[in-house]
Amino acid sequence: MSTELELTVQVAAPPDTIFRAMTDWERQSEWVFGTRVSVVEGDGRSVGSEIDAVTFGVSDRMRITRWDPPHAVEVVHLGKIVRGTATFAVRGSRFVWTERLDVPFFYPLVKPLFVLMLRRSLQRFARFAEGYR
Repeated sequence: MSTELELTVQVAAPPDTIFRAMTDWERQSEWVFGTRVSVVEGDGRSVGSEIDAVTFGVSDRMRITRWDPPHAVEVVHLGKIVRGTATFAVRGSRFVWTERLDVPFFYPLVKPLFVLMLRRSLQRFARFAEGYR
């Protein structure tokens, strides 16, 4: 089974600042609930680089497949649990997070909580990016 989610938040910051904030992988824990991110291969700022996001103990290793500053970053999820692709995009003053995931059979049960967590994270991101240095 697969699903697609697209969430958007307005950010009172210039597009290049939004892009730099959304790709500051090591600081994602400041706005994504329960997540620690590290660059595990490459520089984290180019195609082929890999990052690992550990959310509530679950590893989500991703490889950057598109790096287009200040517009978008695309990744492929490489994990055993999280599979699929994601796009992090800047559209004007909006941050758009799109996930295309292969999900387990129980996903419909956890989807409301998952979406709530992502929405709250995006609200936190807006504040993070607006003050980003």
